[in-house]
Amino acid sequence: MPVISRNFSKTTIIFIPKMEKQTTIKDIAQALHVSTSTVSRALRDAADVKAETKKAVKALAEELDYQPNKLALSLLNKRTNTIGVIIPNLDYVLATMVKGIDEVALEAGYTVMVCQSDESFGREIVNTKRLLDSFVDGFIVSVSSETKVYEHIKKIQNRKIPLVLFDRIIKNVNVPKIHLDNIEGGRQATQHLIDQGFKKIAILAGPENMNISNDRKEGYIQTLKENKIRIDKSLIIHCDFNQDFAKEATKELLSQKNPPDAIFTISDRMAIGAMLAIKEKGLRMPRDIGLVGFNNEPITSLVSPSISSVEMFAFDIGKATAKLFLEMLHSDADMSNEEIVIKPKLFVRESSKRIASKK
Repeated sequence: MPVISRNFSKTTIIFIPKMEKQTTIKDIAQALHVSTSTVSRALRDAADVKAETKKAVKALAEELDYQPNKLALSLLNKRTNTIGVIIPNLDYVLATMVKGIDEVALEAGYTVMVCQSDESFGREIVNTKRLLDSFVDGFIVSVSSETKVYEHIKKIQNRKIPLVLFDRIIKNVNVPKIHLDNIEGGRQATQHLIDQGFKKIAILAGPENMNISNDRKEGYIQTLKENKIRIDKSLIIHCDFNQDFAKEATKELLSQKNPPDAIFTISDRMAIGAMLAIKEKGLRMPRDIGLVGFNNEPITSLVSPSISSVEMFAFDIGKATAKLFLEMLHSDADMSNEEIVIKPKLFVRESSKRIASKK
């Protein structure tokens, strides 16, 4: 393939053989009989390179489809403009949070690299290592339901790599955090059921080692106490964030000698499982039993009856998380104790609006 170029004294036709490998700076330098450093400086528009040389270098680089080694440049600049995000799964809530993270990151010139642990501590460890090996500029992490030790988080901290925890946080690790006020969400759901006249309220909580599960349950317990309602341990059931588990747990509740007249589930997936069990039992909502979920996923307004649910503003949490991360990345200040708490809001629908249904 002939390329017309210039050796800066006369016009020369240079024959470049067809290359199997990607064109390098060395290839351009050899073709133009200049040093690799001259080519490198010419491509960067360095002031100490003649305009004629720059023109020749750039023309040949375009002709040969030269692509700079972005990894090498990023290592030179100590930045890859990539954020490593680790999440437990890609359900509606977390996917919406990631969408918020990506929107802010994209506007700031960053790429988001997402890994999901599938609720596995082992996969969370592997994902952390792979992202470290990819030289990401920092981490945004929501831990799995199996995560009980945090050496991998401490390893990130020890390397002075920016790290923000979101949604499922670790309370006793000093890193910036952003999460929902889950206790308040549990309080709102439980108080609403009490205000609607329900007396015996059960809760389907998540795994006992998870902060979000325990906080939502704590809001439920606090509200019962404030309303002088006895805490009945038989009405507190821990199960995975899973529709099938929730369905079986609800069947267990409804088979009790004195079954509950309302159920608060700490996720909407669990609420759907509870609804299926309630309908199989032949009970009507909210006349026979009330139901409130958590997350306010779109399905809650589509099923019949529609399900009351606590909104956690997932997209806004994602955006706020990315903004917090970028602030940490570009700040010299110690932000390890920074914590942002988002307030939830209960959306009342047919499944729990007992007073309105009597009118």
